[in-house]
Amino acid sequence: MTRPPSKCAVCQVNRVAWTKPRMDFCYACVPGGPVTPPPCRGCGSADYFSQGLCDVCHPGAPLHPGSCRGCLAWGVHRANNWHCWSCRWWYTHYPEGECMVCGRYTPIGDAGTCRLCLVEGRRTKEPGRAIDYDAVARCGQQLYLANLHVAYARGETRRAFAARQRPGPEPQLPRRDHFTPTRWRQLLLFRMPPHSADRTALKRKITVPDTDMLAYCDGILRDHATRHGWSKKLTNEVKRSLKLLQALQDTPGAKIHASDVLDLPRLGGTALSTLEILDAADLLIDDRTLAVRHYFAKHTADLPPKMTDQLQIWLDVMIDGSRQAPRRRARHPQTAHLHILGMAPILRAWAAEGHQSLAEITKGEVVAALPERGAHRNFAEHGLRSLFTVLKARKQIFMNPTRGLRVTPVGATIPMPLDTEAIRNALNSPDPACAFAVALVAFHALTSPQLAALQLTDVRDGRLNVDGRVIPLAGPVRTRLRAYLDHRARTWPDTVNPHLFINRKTAPRTTPVSRNFPWVKAQLKPQALREDRILQEIHATGGDVRRICDLFGLSIDAALRYASTLEHPELTTANPQKVTLPEAP
Repeated sequence: MTRPPSKCAVCQVNRVAWTKPRMDFCYACVPGGPVTPPPCRGCGSADYFSQGLCDVCHPGAPLHPGSCRGCLAWGVHRANNWHCWSCRWWYTHYPEGECMVCGRYTPIGDAGTCRLCLVEGRRTKEPGRAIDYDAVARCGQQLYLANLHVAYARGETRRAFAARQRPGPEPQLPRRDHFTPTRWRQLLLFRMPPHSADRTALKRKITVPDTDMLAYCDGILRDHATRHGWSKKLTNEVKRSLKLLQALQDTPGAKIHASDVLDLPRLGGTALSTLEILDAADLLIDDRTLAVRHYFAKHTADLPPKMTDQLQIWLDVMIDGSRQAPRRRARHPQTAHLHILGMAPILRAWAAEGHQSLAEITKGEVVAALPERGAHRNFAEHGLRSLFTVLKARKQIFMNPTRGLRVTPVGATIPMPLDTEAIRNALNSPDPACAFAVALVAFHALTSPQLAALQLTDVRDGRLNVDGRVIPLAGPVRTRLRAYLDHRARTWPDTVNPHLFINRKTAPRTTPVSRNFPWVKAQLKPQALREDRILQEIHATGGDVRRICDLFGLSIDAALRYASTLEHPELTTANPQKVTLPEAP
């Protein structure tokens, strides 16, 4: 579709008179004007739009007719996003997918067809018989004018006509309060990836009558959707995803693996919401693999078998912990990830030297293999110490070669201030969530995990309760808080998510947002913005360590890191504008 021409540089209402040759004014605002616009050179109309054409003939005008994106009917306008009245409702209630009749990728209904094929099937079907979609596929579709394929009733308004064209209430399956999954499972000679299946056969399976398992899941889906404020479109997406899983099952009626659900987006389904319904129905087998295990397999693929087995023992203890003596608590997967990052080059070097087992490694080889300096040396030291400690406790090696080795301290970085203009732009962002998050960090130095964990009940009477601290909110923060709460209530009025920050993915559920939200739009790093705020406070108070510890919840060592910048040549009072917090408008 042709983009509309730009608006007049003066009035910002009318479109520019000409784009080739370029003119930045409309005929009413042209210097020396106003000037009466010429008639349309296409139809002679006096309703001038731009480029010598009227608001009907110009391809970028709001009244220029075109084809509907859904049913291909002729006569829709740009103002309605190129949709007829019925397709506007259809797009808000049904998910996108591949039509089983025409093969187009467009929103499809419960029958697995697009609206064009559905209307054609209704037009050609015999009275008292079901729609024959095979006949529709053989004969093709009859195109028509938009909003006119059914005759108007006398005196009927456009809104009433559009409402009459919508499909009737969807027939609900008989509710089942209990379902017992099949206890046996058909063993497979080899597993075919779902995306490699025959799409024609898959479409036929989707249209078969619903099973008892789908009837049981349908009742849970309706209750869950009502309780969490799901839209009709999301509910239909999950319903279609459940039908896809039923068609892909090797053992009908058995529980469903989470790995099969995660492949649904390749077939036009939705994964996260479907996982929630299957988990609520107790029909989910969670066989998902942690990302750190994939990372581990990637970096140990070329190591000797004995060494790989020893590393696998260490990874299992790190991820799952150990209840047998010596007992050990499970560590965070990110800790194991950093250990693997530091150890992987050293392990490959030992394997290249001919070592088959970690029991052959001596203390001298450990010292010689460590990097000279930097964070990678620190990662390698902590990783090797953890590795050999676990292997010694599991009697996989005779001695711990890292015993007695001191860990090299990592050099502390110097916190630096951010650009004041960048902070001001982020504070005035048009996105209410972005502006509010930036204000919380810029004025009160909250961390990214604290922002994600905030709940609505943590804000009371203009005060914020975070980790046992009560923070009186600054005036600019309260202003942005009100704007964000209005935006939140207006965008997701039915959400039950208790967290303060929500987005499109977390609004239908109760999980927090990721730590990257909304910092991609802010174009700032929350840690750098937090350091900028603490740096400003330490310079404003002349190095009062106790104050910033109480104000921002820092430890003494962390506060001394900021206090050490008082004599830094680039952070002295001779250049104060670098550490001045911008005032909100």
